[in-house]
Amino acid sequence: MSAAAGRLTVLSGPSGVGKDSVIAAVRRRHPDVWLSVSVTTRPPRPGEVDGVEYHFVDQAGFDRMVEAGELLEHASYAGSSYGTPRRPVEQRLAEGKSALLQIDLNGARQIRERVPEARLVLLVPPSFDELARRLSGRGTEDTGRLHRRLDLARTELAAEDEFDEVIVNDEVEAAADRLVALLEI
Repeated sequence: MSAAAGRLTVLSGPSGVGKDSVIAAVRRRHPDVWLSVSVTTRPPRPGEVDGVEYHFVDQAGFDRMVEAGELLEHASYAGSSYGTPRRPVEQRLAEGKSALLQIDLNGARQIRERVPEARLVLLVPPSFDELARRLSGRGTEDTGRLHRRLDLARTELAAEDEFDEVIVNDEVEAAADRLVALLEI
């Protein structure tokens, strides 16, 4: 990587905005982009592999990681717990290499406190209606969970001013291009 070597970049955005799709597009073109694998208590979705998309743990295991200080940040989101393992990120940065985190608003706020030089990027939908369409189109959420995710999305989108950069995900490849430019690859 270029001048951004050793920089921590955080990508955040509401559920359904396309964070996974944008990151996948970036990594197809730049497989050397390192993405931290988060820990979660939510069950795997079809096709997800433990250790690839997430490290899937039960709540007791997650709580143990929090108590042991093993997480750089952690938060509850839509009824599940999520966190970023501390050691791999700190090791990457200590080696002068960049790291990319995909985390929620609360996690991004914790990173801002703990790593103030991190670049926070908010991925937003072209419209709230489009976000609702994407979430319901997944078919992975019951009605109650879908409404909780949409309520959380309103809160996340209202926090736009807390981020260094905002990328509108109107088209995945274009959003990936904008993220790559911020990563200075």
